[in-house]
Amino acid sequence: MSYRKTLKLICGFAGGSAVLVFAAAAADSRGYFGEQRGGEAAGRWSRLTVLRAAQPAWTPASHTPAPTGHAWDFNWDKRDPSALTNGKKTTTTTAPASEDPSSEQDNSKPKATRNILLIRHSQYNLSGTIDKERILTPLGREQAEFTGQRLAALGLKYDVMIHSSMARATETANIISKHLSGVELVSCDLLREGAPIEPVPPVTHWKPDAVQYHEDGARIEAAFRRYIHRADAKQKEDSYEIIVCHANVIRYFVCRALQFPPEGWLRMGLNNGSITWLTIRPSGRVALRTLGDAGFMPPDKLTRT
Repeated sequence: MSYRKTLKLICGFAGGSAVLVFAAAAADSRGYFGEQRGGEAAGRWSRLTVLRAAQPAWTPASHTPAPTGHAWDFNWDKRDPSALTNGKKTTTTTAPASEDPSSEQDNSKPKATRNILLIRHSQYNLSGTIDKERILTPLGREQAEFTGQRLAALGLKYDVMIHSSMARATETANIISKHLSGVELVSCDLLREGAPIEPVPPVTHWKPDAVQYHEDGARIEAAFRRYIHRADAKQKEDSYEIIVCHANVIRYFVCRALQFPPEGWLRMGLNNGSITWLTIRPSGRVALRTLGDAGFMPPDKLTRT
């Protein structure tokens, strides 16, 4: 094999480092290093220096991202039975002989899984100046129909549908409910759209003032604590709950539930009428099954307004 072909082959397999190694070996074979400054020993040292410089300075382990050091907090919702202090107060300092402390703790452990399906409202009239004018567009109503059909097709037994009290979320929930007979509708002011926390990195097209972050952030965090948590110990079967609200609220919920930095919420995008599915295990583990799923809609019906 010729010198040029060999060089191309090595370039293809190993990149620049291999080229340097090969070039060093070729130069040595042709006597370019010579025997100056100390004779043979110095020549060997020069060759060794070049070969070491040509070797990659990394190992497979160095290319693995380092852990952040933040372990999963299993008591993130303050409902971990093992972290509760004695369950309920008693008037005596010792438990009756008939009571088994370990059995009492087992009875207080959640056993069911909560599934929370977060729905972003459909497209609405952006020209409205007040909330009651920001109703769904004709396309938005179509999107809500698709979302309702999709939720029905999943064949799940939904326990409740909670929705933001804003007009666009309320209308979306009402259209969806036509496909889910018997599911109770509940309105909640905590789920209204707002500015949960100042995003990082910042954006130039949207800059709420500090007061809005202060007020909206507390309210949206209160909504998170009310609706996103593990099942109560009394719940025996897995549950499926629908929450129809807004993009900012959903994205903040996802960051908080997965214990990601909450200021990263604006790095995600959600289509109108999309489904985001969180699963909360009895142990406190949280899984994101879908984020902004809108694949059940035709492409020409997709929007993000």
